[in-house]
Amino acid sequence: MRVQRTSREPWPSLKVDDWTPTRNTLHMWAQIVGKIRMAYAPLINHWWQVPLYVSPRGLATSTIPHGTDCFDIEFDFHSHQLVIRSSRGSTGQVALEPKSVAQFYGEVMDTLSGLGLATSIRAQPNEVEVAIPFTEDTEHEAYDGESANLFWRQLVQADRVIHEFRAHFIGKVSPVHFFWGGMDLACTRFSGRTAPAHPGGAPNVGAWVMVEGYSHELSSCGFWPGGDGEGMFYAYAYPEPEGFADYPVGPDAAFYSKDFGQFLLPYEAVRTADDPDAALLKFLHSTYEAAAERGKWDRAALEADPTRWDHLRS
Repeated sequence: MRVQRTSREPWPSLKVDDWTPTRNTLHMWAQIVGKIRMAYAPLINHWWQVPLYVSPRGLATSTIPHGTDCFDIEFDFHSHQLVIRSSRGSTGQVALEPKSVAQFYGEVMDTLSGLGLATSIRAQPNEVEVAIPFTEDTEHEAYDGESANLFWRQLVQADRVIHEFRAHFIGKVSPVHFFWGGMDLACTRFSGRTAPAHPGGAPNVGAWVMVEGYSHELSSCGFWPGGDGEGMFYAYAYPEPEGFADYPVGPDAAFYSKDFGQFLLPYEAVRTADDPDAALLKFLHSTYEAAAERGKWDRAALEADPTRWDHLRS
């Protein structure tokens, strides 16, 4: 596998085509871990109880309740281990290395059982066209550790800047979280108004799942490690207000894709910008403005300056 690497750059280069086999395997592994979290966590609006989060070492579930105890699971892309930690003090590990989804699934379930955390999930992926049951998936078995680490480092930068963007909103807003279904990092702002029932249509996902996720009017943004080049930053509105697609957004590399129904900004355009943070923030703020202005959101009630107390903190 030939992977273009800039190992010490804050915004690393990782071409989608160079790590697609690893990406597809990791997508299925992440679905397994996400479904384990979903098995125990109580429902939170818009499925906010199921995502993973960027951590200093990889992607983590955060605390998962288990009776009167709890546990967590983390993909460690430094040591290349899946680490399971229990509040009882026990720890289990599953090596992240070339192996099939079926083998990974069996090892994870056996490790959970050995820790007294035996778990049952619906062992089939969502949001993919071909949903091979995890126990039967010997097709996806690639794992290149350096590629996985570079992907995590892409997420670290995206997560950091999207958190800065999130801080400007005091209305209802999601965490910055990694949805294992679509394999994307996302953050969503809400106007406060309900939305028309979502029609569904995502592959291997019940329409009722989409209805819950899109129950209220929103503006969402994030990073997806797919498509062309080195992945894409995206932004969309639901329902999409009239004039949204024609709203002027920045930076210059940003565009509205009719195929995806959202604004896109190539990761590479951000990485190679003179000021990557500023380029991405311009995209995030201007695409939100497209949704808020065209959708007539009450911006004065929903937005605030995150530096409003800085003069008292110095």
